[in-house]
Amino acid sequence: MADAATQGQTAGDTPLLRFEGIGKRFGPVVAVEAFTLDIGQGEFFALLGPSGCGKTTLLRMLAGFETPSEGRILLDGDDIVAVPPHRRPVNMMFQSYALFPHLSVAGNIAFGLRQEKAGKAEIAERVTEMLALVRMPDFGRRRVDQLSGGQRQRVALARALIKRPRVLLLDEPMAALDKKLRAETQFELMELQRKLGTTFVIVTHDQDEAMIVADRIAVMEHGRLAQVAAPSEIYERPNSRWVADFIGEVTLIEGMLADGAIETGLGRFRAAIPSGGKKRDTAWLALRPEKLRIDAQRPTGGELNAVAGTVFEIGYRGDMSIYKVRLADRSLMKVALANTSARGQASFGIDDLVWLSWPPEAGWVLTR
Repeated sequence: MADAATQGQTAGDTPLLRFEGIGKRFGPVVAVEAFTLDIGQGEFFALLGPSGCGKTTLLRMLAGFETPSEGRILLDGDDIVAVPPHRRPVNMMFQSYALFPHLSVAGNIAFGLRQEKAGKAEIAERVTEMLALVRMPDFGRRRVDQLSGGQRQRVALARALIKRPRVLLLDEPMAALDKKLRAETQFELMELQRKLGTTFVIVTHDQDEAMIVADRIAVMEHGRLAQVAAPSEIYERPNSRWVADFIGEVTLIEGMLADGAIETGLGRFRAAIPSGGKKRDTAWLALRPEKLRIDAQRPTGGELNAVAGTVFEIGYRGDMSIYKVRLADRSLMKVALANTSARGQASFGIDDLVWLSWPPEAGWVLTR
């Protein structure tokens, strides 16, 4: 298995951005440790992890608001650790948006250029360009307190982009938006990033958000890289139980490796054994709820893995229903079924005896 710090590094031979052996300590507390990562030109890259994993600290070091305890941050091959924040070709959009209430929308967007003493004609032209880019061409004279949450987010984004940074840093940019607006804004942000070709680095603890917007994701755990890969690879092929459990819903079944299978207390299940795995090594079979089939009778497919259980709970989510099935060892396995009927009625009821099955390629065997 590839090391987490180098896994999925497909940004190119000469990345735009490189974290090289970065570490950050606050007294005895280690926030980031031995962090090495490449990010390519034009990537939409996500730093994903739970609170306290070091992702925001990493973003602040890139912005210049924190100084690494060790290591280098290279932008186009140049170490920028000693470069002050205002001299770096990066800009940051904060979670709070940090808009100035006494300035108009246009005044907020123009703030960075005014600080650099740009000419009035250039400022006016660039503000008009930014307002059009974020689809607010007629909002320049509005006050910030007259805007909705989504509009404020767009103004903050325009202000961050007006200086045409090489890298745009986004710290939980959609945390303040309601669910529906957040979903709409995610796709708008993707469209904007593709249009500009600017490298975006987003920090989020929202797995769904990272999976939707990012070209690649770095999953962080306790200041270290757990896995770096495309969203589909992290979801379908996690490299550890921690990553599998953190990204989406999963059932983990413990057992021992065998020839082309994993032996568990629930039976012998066929699966692809990872390279380097040895017979009788401890391993875990990871199964996503949507990969499982549920039937009233044992399926007849010769290649299918199958296990019996009893329906314990049913959760209705509108587009799908989630079944929790209690197995013979008292553990629970989750199954997701699309609600295809107009009335969304459950196919099975509480305490029904059911069979869960899956093809060998639907599971993923983990050895750590």
